Amino acid sequence: MAEKSRGTPRIQVEDRLFSLVLALLATETGLLKSEILSTVRGYAERYDPSGANASLERQFERDKDEVRELGIPLETIESPDRPGDNQSLRYRIPKGRYDLPDEVTFTPDELALLGLAAEVWREASLSSDSQRALTKLRALGIEPREPVIGYAPRLRVRDAAFEPLRQALDRRQAVSFRYFKPGEPAPRLRRVEPYAVVLHEGRWHLHGRDHDADGLRTYLLSRIVGPVEVLPGVSFEAPPADVQDRILGELEALRLQNTADLAVTAGSDAEVRLGKRAVLRDDDRGVISLHYTDAAVFADELAAYGPEVRVISPAELRDAVRARLAIVVAAHDEGGLD
Repeated sequence: MAEKSRGTPRIQVEDRLFSLVLALLATETGLLKSEILSTVRGYAERYDPSGANASLERQFERDKDEVRELGIPLETIESPDRPGDNQSLRYRIPKGRYDLPDEVTFTPDELALLGLAAEVWREASLSSDSQRALTKLRALGIEPREPVIGYAPRLRVRDAAFEPLRQALDRRQAVSFRYFKPGEPAPRLRRVEPYAVVLHEGRWHLHGRDHDADGLRTYLLSRIVGPVEVLPGVSFEAPPADVQDRILGELEALRLQNTADLAVTAGSDAEVRLGKRAVLRDDDRGVISLHYTDAAVFADELAAYGPEVRVISPAELRDAVRARLAIVVAAHDEGGLD
């Protein structure tokens, strides 16, 4: 069994789930667990005819839950002559209950874009959500790995902390990392129970309980310096089910609370890009108003526009932009640039 495992190619989770769905759709009477484990791709490669398949059976139990979470009606049928015998249970997916309603259709272009989107999400390593999406699409006859419209973009989560934090969150493991907070001279070590990793305004945030502060905190992943390390033997209880919605709501409330008034040069890149996010604008004065979440992050963005944008208010944001521009000027002077 060990030799067989070493020589077995690794089957992706979405491939195994897709094969399981196909097998259960293809049977009317249902399949026994032993038939599934010995014949379905993703299980058969590791199946041991002698019966030592405990880990494979546990994998199948997890996969059943995963399939049902996709909204797929996986049925369990008890044998009429062997009631209560788990080994005689049969599994199937009634095709009529899984088909799309007649009124729901997709054009070829829409199917192509769905497949392409699924591939992008998969490459971005966005946890099990991408795998579920792929399984759903394949059940519609879409093979996302094919470059369906001539090319397939590859997105990577830019923050190196994303994947280790996601894994720690899934396993309920506390972590440590160094975090550089604006205004502090150096990164500080943080020990955190990761409750949620969320995307807000194009940036990834970690929300969790800070051990040293003994309270809930939210961190920008882009400010994490160095590796994220698991704290040995330190686990935590599952956070409330609505933690992601709650933290996103708090971030959005913070964004709406902060308003900046900016003077932008007409026809400039700043006017075009920032104008799309404006909540108020005075075209006669060339002034726009927009919300922001983090003053330091927003100051970085505004400084990149140089003379195309001037901060009218608030003073804190104006000073932050000036400080960044002063650093740029100083750096150019030291380099001997005119």
